[in-house]
Amino acid sequence: MSTSESFIAHLIELRKRLMHSIIALLLIFICLFPFSSKLYAILAEPLLAKLPKGGQMIATDVTTPFFVPLKVALMASFLIALPYILYQIWRFVAPGLYAHEKRLVVPLIFASTALFFCGMGFAYFVVFPIVFGFITASAPIGVAVMTDIDKYLSFVLSMFMAFGITFQVPVAVVLLVRMGVVSVAKLREIRPYIIVGAFVVGAIFTPPDVVSQLMLALPLWLLYEAGIIVASWSKPIEKPEHQVSRF
Repeated sequence: MSTSESFIAHLIELRKRLMHSIIALLLIFICLFPFSSKLYAILAEPLLAKLPKGGQMIATDVTTPFFVPLKVALMASFLIALPYILYQIWRFVAPGLYAHEKRLVVPLIFASTALFFCGMGFAYFVVFPIVFGFITASAPIGVAVMTDIDKYLSFVLSMFMAFGITFQVPVAVVLLVRMGVVSVAKLREIRPYIIVGAFVVGAIFTPPDVVSQLMLALPLWLLYEAGIIVASWSKPIEKPEHQVSRF
């Protein structure tokens, strides 16, 4: 097969995988769309539970009450479809990987996905109740806490991303050690810098209050330590000297 024919074949395969992923996402979205308002209510529960009696959220734009729950349904659809989407990505890249790379990629994808969901769960069930309770309790007397639903969604998504990415630290640490980029001894040596960096990251990616910064910085540090422990059980990958990719 010539280079041009091979390139076209890869494009056709890529289109196929993209179409499968998009169809799965749309089917799930169609099923969730009728429940979009209920999904937003579930997402807003950590804040609503901490508002004073009679407190509520508001919508400042005319179209916000429709489009914000729609965004939540789309986000939920993507999360539900994510394992299937990752499977489609795997089907596309697997033929071009060596055997030792396949053995590494499968656990890596599984661990990354699981840890990302864990990060979102930690933010929703642990961080949000503490942060929202602290914020509403700190409001001056006479100030009614009424958050716009669109701004709340933006805040929640940014926190989900921050904690989801933070929970990828063990995977990154293990991957660096397995690839021989850094040793476990070096990771232990730079621990003080990582701790300082964790608090810097917490200050950048969370609201300007000490509670939320600590809630991100401490897990980041502890996950780094967990990554070191897991990495100490593994050895760098021994790459074969003579192997030809199927791409």
